[in-house]
Amino acid sequence: MDPAYFTQLALSAAAVGVLVLVAAWAKLARPAGPLDEHRAREMLAEEFPDRAIDGIWIGSDGCGALARSGGLALVLCRVGDGFVARQIPWGQAVSATFRGGRLSIDLSDIAAPRAVIALPSWPPKDLAA
Repeated sequence: MDPAYFTQLALSAAAVGVLVLVAAWAKLARPAGPLDEHRAREMLAEEFPDRAIDGIWIGSDGCGALARSGGLALVLCRVGDGFVARQIPWGQAVSATFRGGRLSIDLSDIAAPRAVIALPSWPPKDLAA
């Protein structure tokens, strides 16, 4: 074999190694941790800065949250490695399917078609209006 071939192979391997190190350093492809109330409020405030939160319910598995803001429901749900935020009418959230400790909300969005949030009960007694 030609020495130029081995030189090219070594340089290509070094370039791939550098790309792997940059990806590891940048912390790419690391899933987001579970939600707690503080983090959910921060994410909702970032996505919906003009909305005041009347009540918030965090999924018991940390994979979703639902908040009431006036006549709207603000939904956080895990999609892939991160979370998406959507707003829907509060009535739609109250009437969503609840079976087996899981609230299933139809978001009618091609990127996040359904939010599934693990909750002990639904709808809440104090804000069901």
